[in-house]
Amino acid sequence: MLKGNKNLIILHATVIVWGFTSVLVKLITIDAVSIVWYRLIIAVATLILWFALTKKSLKITKKQFISFVLTGGIVALHWIFFSYSIHVSTISVTLVCMSSFTLFTSIIEPLIKKTKIVIPDILVGILICIGIFMIFKFESKYTLGIIFGLLAAVAASLFSTINSTFVQKCDPSIISFYELAGGLFWITLYKFWDVNLLNKSFMLSTSDWIYLTILGSICTSVAYVAGVSVMRTMSAFRVSLVSNLEPVYGIILALIFFKDSEQMTTGFYFGSIIILAAVILYPIYKNRNNSL
Repeated sequence: MLKGNKNLIILHATVIVWGFTSVLVKLITIDAVSIVWYRLIIAVATLILWFALTKKSLKITKKQFISFVLTGGIVALHWIFFSYSIHVSTISVTLVCMSSFTLFTSIIEPLIKKTKIVIPDILVGILICIGIFMIFKFESKYTLGIIFGLLAAVAASLFSTINSTFVQKCDPSIISFYELAGGLFWITLYKFWDVNLLNKSFMLSTSDWIYLTILGSICTSVAYVAGVSVMRTMSAFRVSLVSNLEPVYGIILALIFFKDSEQMTTGFYFGSIIILAAVILYPIYKNRNNSL
């Protein structure tokens, strides 16, 4: 019982750290591509250290290597879209748009895994669409941020669905390492192509370095390892339910750190409530339905 409570606390702490990611992204002053580039450099370096300390093998097949590196490009795109959305809108707008992950997963997963589309998933998706429509209507000045927030959700849904097939044959931490390394590879190629972007990347303030170090190590590598270790001892239902609290924690942290700049219209909050209620309550419905 005590161990279960400890793991639940660790999971909540991990989700709060994920929510804090958006605060750090908002505080960092460099462009979205460079933020993700540095985040990946630090995250990969931290994971290499972790693998070295645990003496865990990173051996995989050639096919797996290619698949993981390609998927890493989608992970990198997700983070770039996410960071850009925050920079051109607000944390609250971005996180609520990211909650549409459930909607896109209900569409993408059946296509990739060639399974039937589940009607309740579609109904939840419709509720999310209604919430997104309300946000578009009342926060039209953040249209660009909303679009990129939704693109970030699509990318997250895509690589999560792909990873759900990978994890059946390979350790999650190994998958994560090669995908992060793959994302770093693709962004580095892009930076060498865009010489101006590469040159700007090294002009960082002390505060940016501090925020990036926290983002790449604690909010990426450490949070991932902690999350994986807890997920192995908890039910998928509980993990899903707590993980869906990320936008709630993130919005609360945004209001604490940025106050007035994160204050939105009443219409935004109505739309957000519809989306978050659908995302948080749906796992409860699925859990009860599966137990019948």
